[in-house]
Amino acid sequence: MESLLPEHSYHIYNHSNGNDILFKEETNYLYFLNKYEKYISPVVNTFAYCLMPNHFHLLVTIKTENEIVSTIDRSHIIEKYNSLTTAAEKENYISLFVSKQLSNLFSSYTQAFNKMYKRMGSLFMKNFKRKHVDNDDYFIDLIRYIHLNPVKDGFVKNPEDWRYSSYNSILTNESTFLKRDEVIDLFGDDENFKFCHKKSVDI
Repeated sequence: MESLLPEHSYHIYNHSNGNDILFKEETNYLYFLNKYEKYISPVVNTFAYCLMPNHFHLLVTIKTENEIVSTIDRSHIIEKYNSLTTAAEKENYISLFVSKQLSNLFSSYTQAFNKMYKRMGSLFMKNFKRKHVDNDDYFIDLIRYIHLNPVKDGFVKNPEDWRYSSYNSILTNESTFLKRDEVIDLFGDDENFKFCHKKSVDI
């Protein structure tokens, strides 16, 4: 499985286990985003997301090694990191830490979901998927692909009609964990951002 390396970008996605639903009501979507900000925002920069009833998509860039290390508040993890002698060992350790943060997000959400709906067992597929994003064109296409997912799947006619993606947040001035300005810069301006989301894209 591909490592999540500092300063590299990834399309991260996962699906519900079997025919389960990840998000049944608005409370679920908002709770997941709240937990995402707690567990994941300290270790990645987020450029786009979309939460769908049975799956989700994220486009992120892993923060620098120093930024990630500065967020770790558990002494045993810092001690282990400092005991490593090579740059490769330290990079791999940080990669595993980022993956663990994602696992913590899924576990925390699943526990709350199971308690709320009186269910048991896993909710997400065991191994979340990740694809390395290595050029700007692919990065831009992924932003569009992620925002157009609800349109492609027939939930809404326009990306702005889906409440559980980053599309609308990118076009507002409200507080957000998203790298809003960087996204708009990739498209040139707000109007071109909206224009580029008027046609579908395959990834």
